[in-house]
Amino acid sequence: MIGYLDLPSGLSGDMFLGCLIDAGWPIQRLEAVIGRLDLASDRWTIKARSVMKGPLHATSVQVETAESHHHRRLEDVCRIIAAGSLPQAVQQRATAVFRRLAEAEAKVHGTHPDRISFHEVGALDAIIDIVGVISGLDELSIDALYAAPPPLGRGWTDSAHGPLPLPAPATLQLLAQVGAPTRPARTEGEWLTPTGASLLAELARFEQPVMHLDRIGTGAGQRDCPWPNVARLWTGRPEATGPMVQMETNIDDMNPQHFADITERLLAAGARDAWLTPVQMKKDRPGVLLSVLGLAQDEPVLAELILRHTTTLGLRVFAVHRHEAQREIRRISTPYGPLDVKFKFVGGDYLGAMPEFDQCRQLARQAGVPLRQVVDQALVAAGRQMESTKAEPSKPDEKTQGA
Repeated sequence: MIGYLDLPSGLSGDMFLGCLIDAGWPIQRLEAVIGRLDLASDRWTIKARSVMKGPLHATSVQVETAESHHHRRLEDVCRIIAAGSLPQAVQQRATAVFRRLAEAEAKVHGTHPDRISFHEVGALDAIIDIVGVISGLDELSIDALYAAPPPLGRGWTDSAHGPLPLPAPATLQLLAQVGAPTRPARTEGEWLTPTGASLLAELARFEQPVMHLDRIGTGAGQRDCPWPNVARLWTGRPEATGPMVQMETNIDDMNPQHFADITERLLAAGARDAWLTPVQMKKDRPGVLLSVLGLAQDEPVLAELILRHTTTLGLRVFAVHRHEAQREIRRISTPYGPLDVKFKFVGGDYLGAMPEFDQCRQLARQAGVPLRQVVDQALVAAGRQMESTKAEPSKPDEKTQGA
């Protein structure tokens, strides 16, 4: 299963929990998960109720806690999570969310992540939100999460550090860590909380997948607005790969600087791959062979892009088919930060892994280390994960399928 977060009014931790419960995750399971944490049972309660946000039905979740102060450090939060006897994957992802949050706070305040003292996001309700969301995704078998660009509003908010401009500095830093797209909010105010931003930065890819819808979970925000203050979680199956075509054309009269533009346009329009090959054309003129691989159903769109944005007068199209290895995209932790790794299986056998290149490059630049060093650490972490979990590959229609 995959999930897509539609964010017309932003996201907070309790809105995300509302989406999961509205999508079919029983609140009793949420309470059971939190009950396994090292928290006194009389210090927290979780309430879920059906509400109307304008004309839309939604589920509102409120996490209430009783604690006078909550200046926890990263190690304190990690200790609470580790003591909860949660599934290893849930522990790892929850810890990774808080570590990412600590890194963002440290960047904002000019210090080291281990010295950060969490205030609002170190409170019990934030811990419950983050552990609850990751557990809900796990128990609903949502293996890959995607998200729309979150709305960001202007203004000011109160914090333990005093008034802060919106978007909150930590929220902005979290989004910057992953190069997230954003859009203006409908009005001023905080529409994406640091908790919501940390969950998106760690768990989601900011794109809308092609998918077969199963159910929609609608979570309610606490404020009443002139519009429905909700977030929506779409769940379903990823679109299976269908018949494919390869399109190609020889070009010898186009500015070479323009080829990068057309390949970017083709990939953005759904092409599975696009590449350039130098060729020798008639009259001994050097040229370029533009090749594109895509779904047969996308052929008209891709062909029009090639005809519109290159100098070619025509192109060739061939029907092709592929033999694919099974693959899974998993989030792993490295000394330089979390990133996505593609695991490869054939006939049920694990054959290797490859980390996402752009994420490795970003982490290398942030840490000031060679790119190869980050890649090597990612491969070591991937190997350790396979050894520790002895994970079996999932069925092809249950995991994110790569191109």
